[in-house]
Amino acid sequence: MNTLFEDHIFSVEDLTQLIKQTLEGSFFGLTVEGEIFNFRPAASGHWYFELHDSEAAIQAVMFKSKSWRVPFIPKNGDRIIITGGVSVYAKRGIYQIICETMKLAGTGDLLALLEQRKRAFAAAGYFDAERKRPLPSYPKRVGVVTSPTGAAIRDILQVLKRRNPTIDVVVLPALVQGENAGSQIAAQIENANRFNLADVLIVGRGGGSLEDLFPFSDQRVIEAIVASNIPIISAVGHETDWALSDYAADMRAPTPSAAAELVSPPLSEILQAYTSRIGTMAHLLRNRLELTKSRLALFTPERMNEYFRRRLEEGHLRTDDNREQMVRIMNEKLHLFRSKLKLIESELEALSPLAVLKRGYAIVTQGPKSTIVSNAQQLEINKKIAIQFASGSAEAITKTINQEEIQP
Repeated sequence: MNTLFEDHIFSVEDLTQLIKQTLEGSFFGLTVEGEIFNFRPAASGHWYFELHDSEAAIQAVMFKSKSWRVPFIPKNGDRIIITGGVSVYAKRGIYQIICETMKLAGTGDLLALLEQRKRAFAAAGYFDAERKRPLPSYPKRVGVVTSPTGAAIRDILQVLKRRNPTIDVVVLPALVQGENAGSQIAAQIENANRFNLADVLIVGRGGGSLEDLFPFSDQRVIEAIVASNIPIISAVGHETDWALSDYAADMRAPTPSAAAELVSPPLSEILQAYTSRIGTMAHLLRNRLELTKSRLALFTPERMNEYFRRRLEEGHLRTDDNREQMVRIMNEKLHLFRSKLKLIESELEALSPLAVLKRGYAIVTQGPKSTIVSNAQQLEINKKIAIQFASGSAEAITKTINQEEIQP
């Protein structure tokens, strides 16, 4: 018997701390493989679960600061490889693994390839929201690219039959896993477009491992989805599964059944909508008819006669008003013209030679051309001159000539 601690009494806390220090100091940098059991994602973003194998189990936790880097959503039954160290949770007296990294067992290379393709397709614009198109509200024909014998097609047909049996369904059979699956899926998407087989396409399958779902991340499938003229819904696996077709398609559905619901508004809702629209149209037509009847009731001979009589009277009034306005404007303009004319007359009168003559001056002319004499040097002795007064005129003979200038 080991007597190392024989004479020492531990408190629970002391013993737990000793175990904690021993385990955490000795078991770190571990790599552990196991199967997820009782996966419990918390609202905080932390993941709590158990790692199992055939012989044992251990509690595990991955905190949000690490979990966001994991490129998939874990689920019960996934076989994973984690790295981390052992920790003791003192309050509960349990030990657990604190996970630093997580990957699916045997799929590390596959995940790396998917991430590489995802980045390349995103850079090429295949995932851009601007290129995605809305689904038709009331499709008449739905195309389904999937295995004709799988659970996915049965679920889709069941949902469509229940919700709207009037929708036609075109099944485009293709392998959904294996080496040739990608080429067949891409070819059927191209066929649907070439022959215009549907108003909307559902491309998908039921759940499976990452390898099983890999054809829906095939480059040929992604390029066919991007080139499609028909809107496409990607419905691959369960809600936690994913493929690159989810990013390239116009819409992602968590399951094939959910995709069928997206493209099949219930027949009862369609009928109700049509009934409502017909009722609305009938109501609008009744209102329009009532309004038309009310307006027609106004067009009796008496009302029309009264209407035109009033319109004529209004026209007469407007004519009289216009005439009076025109007369007033013309009178104002005439008064203005008269005032301007009087001003011009006054200015002309002031400049007229007659006005000068009225002040006692006279105009002297000589010769046959009645040349005006303004200078005594123009005169000759014993020559006849004419004198024009303000009133009347006279003739004279020059006797003497005085050439002296009049000083002002």
